[in-house]
Amino acid sequence: MPLHTPIAGKTPSKLLQELSEIALAAGQAILAIYSGDFAVRKKSDESPVTEADEAAERLILERIKEIDPKALIVSEEAAEAGYMPDRQGQRFWLVDPLDGTKEFVKRTGEFTVNIGLIENGNPVLGVVFVPVLDLLFAGGIEGAWKKEGSGPWQSIACRKPPAEGLSVVASRSHGDPEKIQAYLAGRKIAGLVKAGSSLKICRVAEGTADVYPRFGPTSEWDTAAGHAVLLGAGGCLETLDGQPLRYGKSSILNPDFVAWGLRD
Repeated sequence: MPLHTPIAGKTPSKLLQELSEIALAAGQAILAIYSGDFAVRKKSDESPVTEADEAAERLILERIKEIDPKALIVSEEAAEAGYMPDRQGQRFWLVDPLDGTKEFVKRTGEFTVNIGLIENGNPVLGVVFVPVLDLLFAGGIEGAWKKEGSGPWQSIACRKPPAEGLSVVASRSHGDPEKIQAYLAGRKIAGLVKAGSSLKICRVAEGTADVYPRFGPTSEWDTAAGHAVLLGAGGCLETLDGQPLRYGKSSILNPDFVAWGLRD
């Protein structure tokens, strides 16, 4: 059952618009580095990190603290440096300053800036910005929207699966094709498209895809912002046993999950 049906003409709240401005500024910082030469280092888990990740994170954390001085913030690069506050049962922010660093390094353009707010284990607000496309998604308990460049906010909503079958979106750099095929067995599939970063969740939220199965490692900061947008658009993000994905878990890692739009 959809959590919320967006209201035509309504715009995001002041807080969502403030978060959107922060994401846009971080995106500009990322693009300034993306347009030139940059070094790539390996983190402890062998995933890549660049100066763009770090510059965007510094900007986001500073700006969040300006609008929420007592904010508890969990962010990817700070966590890599050893900062992981106790977030269980807390109101806290989840920040992935550059989701899809592999896509950034490959220069595919499929990387995003992600800022999400968690309350009682649930994502209540989130913004996802795609710098190369100048495409912004924002949403949560109040609804869901997207904004392209300097254009107006547009209300978005998940769609009912079309008669020709489900449009599936899957990870370009991660995932398990055999598990995805097994999960979708028996369902009518119209096509499968691969993409990078949290953009996949947003494609389900805006109704250009119907389902995103994810088999493989993700962390809470990878999904929180997109999850909030998806909920606002009427969709859901569930573990394989059909339970809503929760945040503030004992581990920052997520289990396998599936993001759904509207289902029959």
